[in-house]
Amino acid sequence: MNKVRIGVVGVGHLGETHARLLAEIEEAELVGTYDIELHRSQRISRELNISWFSNLDELLEKVDAISVVSPTSTHYEIAGKALRAGKHCFIEKPISTTVEEADSLCKMASMQGVKLQVGHIERFNPAILALSDMDLNPMFIESHRLAQFKPRGMDVAVVLDLMVHDIDLILNFIKSPVSSIDASGVGVISDTIDIANARLKFENGAVANVTASRISQRQMRKMRLFQKDSYISIDFTEGLAEVYRAVRPDGLLTGDINLGIIGVGEAARVVTYYQAESPEINPLKHELTLFLKSIIYDLPTAVSGEEAAKVMRVADAIVKEIEKSKSVVNR
Repeated sequence: MNKVRIGVVGVGHLGETHARLLAEIEEAELVGTYDIELHRSQRISRELNISWFSNLDELLEKVDAISVVSPTSTHYEIAGKALRAGKHCFIEKPISTTVEEADSLCKMASMQGVKLQVGHIERFNPAILALSDMDLNPMFIESHRLAQFKPRGMDVAVVLDLMVHDIDLILNFIKSPVSSIDASGVGVISDTIDIANARLKFENGAVANVTASRISQRQMRKMRLFQKDSYISIDFTEGLAEVYRAVRPDGLLTGDINLGIIGVGEAARVVTYYQAESPEINPLKHELTLFLKSIIYDLPTAVSGEEAAKVMRVADAIVKEIEKSKSVVNR
């Protein structure tokens, strides 16, 4: 197989972007689109000179794989039907609305012997890729993901809509089970949680403090990592990673900028700074290409369903902790 026949399900703002990128990717043969609002599917299909389908079953008959970019509340039904039909699935994050659904989708993919990849796109942010050669062992992480209000994504709590990005990265950075979760949050403009903060503690002693909001005046996507002799600042919007290190004077890395000396005598450390080199890539195009290559060359997917299910377990625990704290307040 040199190309994967693929279709896009859900062509709103993000789904349209999926379709346009898949039309450019060498490993893809973009067959067509399906959206419950047919005019969307018809418009983008005319622009890209591909087919549009009036129902999901017709699309599934013509493809090897689909990209699921519909509202989160529909992921399980759509992806489940595709997986049972033996089709490979790329599912935009989050994988589903519940842990049970996530586990079920993973089992379906395994039983059918097909690929399942979940769109945790920040894994492929240039700032994160720039740190790929660095030995990361953070003991404290702080993240802020604030977004201006947009109607899409409101069918789930902000924990599933936005915070899952940072939960995924944190679980990827800290190789230790979560030992406890404290969380709080409120709904402001929806019936679900619009602002949330969670404090995750891990068995190895690491701590992560995570904040997400979808009603901020300004957008912010930042994370800070603290580990032995190092502080790393990540700006996802700018695709920028900055590393501050404290090393012995005779251990300076070429190109580091000396920011001063801390300590005295043999305990002295020189604080150095460098900007990690970020690759120039389109993260969404990159993860879609990896998905297609996993099918063609029978490789593991870049973000497996099982990894996404782990994220869902933590996200679900955060939501439950918030609901529990709200019920105590409302007594």
